[in-house]
Amino acid sequence: MELRHLRYFVVVAETCHFGQAAERLQMAQPPLSQQIRQLEAELGAELLTRTTRSVKLTPAGEAFLEDAQRILRSVDEAARRARQFAEGRAGTLRIGLTGTASYTQLPALARMVKEHLPDVVLDIHTEMLTPAIELALAAGELDVGVLRPPASEPSLTVRAIARENFVVALPAGHRLTASDTVTVGELRAEDFIMYPAGSRSVVNDAVMRACRAADYHPRVAHESAKTSTQLSLVAAGLGIAVLPESVRGIALTGVQYRTVSGAEEVELAVAWRRTSESPLVDAFLASLEDNRVFLDSSYSGGFP
Repeated sequence: MELRHLRYFVVVAETCHFGQAAERLQMAQPPLSQQIRQLEAELGAELLTRTTRSVKLTPAGEAFLEDAQRILRSVDEAARRARQFAEGRAGTLRIGLTGTASYTQLPALARMVKEHLPDVVLDIHTEMLTPAIELALAAGELDVGVLRPPASEPSLTVRAIARENFVVALPAGHRLTASDTVTVGELRAEDFIMYPAGSRSVVNDAVMRACRAADYHPRVAHESAKTSTQLSLVAAGLGIAVLPESVRGIALTGVQYRTVSGAEEVELAVAWRRTSESPLVDAFLASLEDNRVFLDSSYSGGFP
């Protein structure tokens, strides 16, 4: 028995007319009748009663029709899903994000995927440091990363999606909350809470450069790889944290944010393996392009 036999039978059963069924199937009536006879012979059951004026389903035909329709729906759905996967419109996209991007870029990206790629499931890894994202991308453990460039892994393509100034997270009631803007120099006497030394954090490096330009080395009281933990330490009054302005998206009792002057901007970028042949990654990047998420207009990836 072949799928075409099921399709032939279903059309005949739905029309109850061999001539109309043959017309719908774009074939001659005699071959269609022959195919139905072969199906009945293979099943060992009469599916249709035929007269010169009508075609009716037998009880066996009614039962077989229900199962045949269910099978064909399943086959059609399987074919549809296969096409979706082949076109990158279905599957699981593994994405890793740096600390502040986990709170600001993630909601926007998730909404975009839901709208434009509704059958794609996001496997989300948050509050990762850029070096960890790079390693996971290079190892094939992540498909896409949202990180702080520059990337040191040569196998990655990186495109900027945002540029951010810095803010300082201060404990509520701190003397510097009296002003809307704080200079890097005014933070000289403060205890800093930073990402771990040796983590190759782009944010750490930018903060260190700003402090050196203000002629001091920051006194680091605590370190944490997670932005949320840094902010909890700030709320506890254990120090201050200088972070990209997207951290304002994290509202935490006991923490107040002020703009920092005297520090350079940092970028946020999307990265992926240059050799990736994943239709899913291409579809995701195409969606970013269509929604004008990238800051630049150049692209070296695989989608049109």
